[in-house]
Amino acid sequence: MILGMTTSTYTLVHVVISLISIGSGVVVLWGMIRNKRLDGITIIFLASTVLTSVTGFGFPFDHLGPAHKVGMISLVLLVLAILARYPLYLAGPWRWTYVITACAALYLNVLVFVTQLFEKSPVLKALAPTRSEPPFLVTQVVALGVFVGLTIVAVRNFQVESGLG
Repeated sequence: MILGMTTSTYTLVHVVISLISIGSGVVVLWGMIRNKRLDGITIIFLASTVLTSVTGFGFPFDHLGPAHKVGMISLVLLVLAILARYPLYLAGPWRWTYVITACAALYLNVLVFVTQLFEKSPVLKALAPTRSEPPFLVTQVVALGVFVGLTIVAVRNFQVESGLG
């Protein structure tokens, strides 16, 4: 049991937090593309993305796996995003630092989500049983390309005034 929960309950909580993180992250990214701060949903996105990474370490494990490494990278990105967004008020280079780190953290959540879909969905697992087959690799490359493109647009468009906390 983890935090007094069964593993299945803990998994459900982790998945729900992850879906909230991805959903709110998509809204925040869309807001950045439209040059909107979306302060309330941004707090939900950043907090739920931190929780997603942190709760990922609560599952039993005997070695550090790829998901743990993604979680650690995500937490570093989130620390930078939170610092850039709040105490540094998106001033100067902290604006694009925030956009890039927030988008990268969202991408990493999507990367893990897609990986989990290919692991858990019988149809997708049949297409890529070892996740080294073309359907999985193409999906990941397309997702990366979409996020790189959207991040570039967000960096260009998100021109909010600094100092507004």
